[in-house]
Amino acid sequence: MKIVLAPDKFKGALTGNEFCNAATEGIKNAMPLAEIIRLPLADGGDGTIEILANHLEGELIQVTVNGPLFRPIQASYLWLEAKKTAFIEMAEASGMKLLNAEEQNCRKTTTYGTGEFITRAIEKGAETIILGIGGSATNDCGIGMATALGYRFLDKKGQEIQPIGENLTQIHQIDTSNVHPKLASINIQIACDVTNPLYGLHGAAYVYGPQKGASKSDVELLDKGLRNIANIIQKQFNIDVQDIEGSGAAGGMGAGTTVFLNGKLTSGIELVKELIDFDAHIKNADWIITGEGKLDDQTFSGKTIVGVIDSAQKQKIPVAVFCGATDLSIAAQEKLGVQYVNAITKSPCNLQQAMAHSYENLEYAVYNFVRSLMC
Repeated sequence: MKIVLAPDKFKGALTGNEFCNAATEGIKNAMPLAEIIRLPLADGGDGTIEILANHLEGELIQVTVNGPLFRPIQASYLWLEAKKTAFIEMAEASGMKLLNAEEQNCRKTTTYGTGEFITRAIEKGAETIILGIGGSATNDCGIGMATALGYRFLDKKGQEIQPIGENLTQIHQIDTSNVHPKLASINIQIACDVTNPLYGLHGAAYVYGPQKGASKSDVELLDKGLRNIANIIQKQFNIDVQDIEGSGAAGGMGAGTTVFLNGKLTSGIELVKELIDFDAHIKNADWIITGEGKLDDQTFSGKTIVGVIDSAQKQKIPVAVFCGATDLSIAAQEKLGVQYVNAITKSPCNLQQAMAHSYENLEYAVYNFVRSLMC
């Protein structure tokens, strides 16, 4: 029997590789001769570089860039020499993980370091840049990133503003005269699995701002700023960013990367699958085992599991999902299109206890699943 392991991480509990280790032990205990293919996945957000580094013959390039509060930090991107391709995680330079809880306030943060990452990749000789925009600490519509690439954002007096979220309301004009000369020749793909518009009640500030330390008044100011820059972009570039699906991703980076990088927004999991030739690896599999920390309504929004199911259905391969917890109804599971779901917690416990025992619980659950296949 050929079983493919293609999980996302259990955030805070198991990495994709650890999931594969636990599932492999469970399978081997039940079916020692099973053929196991390990293909841990990610959707372009936190941890994607680690996953791709495992699959591809790439080199981690360490550079010094500015963090979300303009503090110099050491961060890495993945360089694929054979393809002249750089994979950059926005979270490495502009992510929430770089800030203490008391520092998290997307009025004050910037994507400048992400722009420095892009500059370094261009100087390395990149012909293609894949930018994952998950895990951001920012709401600056990408003006920090753009500033690092030579754009200048000017107020009514013609003075350049500091590129942070709260200053979006001050922008009166965008100067493009000093943009990096090589930027226009680079193929830039944006891994984005969010469909929010730039502004409004479903936009970047209102939906994600509170998760990044923004108060109610902060959210109102940030949304006003996003509306302002949208109007300026409309006038100068003749682009209505509010009509771009996903423009509100990562604090407006969906819009910013489209306009300032001429980037193409695309599914993160689909990009990762293409890079690792996922569909070829799963050919003739009897089962695919996947998983993530929690199955809920957000699972349907372009996440890793949906990408796995899409590929599996094309080849008529059944899918088993193991998760820490699930809120799915029978109808929702049918809609998702999986043959088996198991929430792996073995006994009543709190979240911390469940996370601490994820490895052995997963091993046990997979063991019993595979045993049931032999009946």
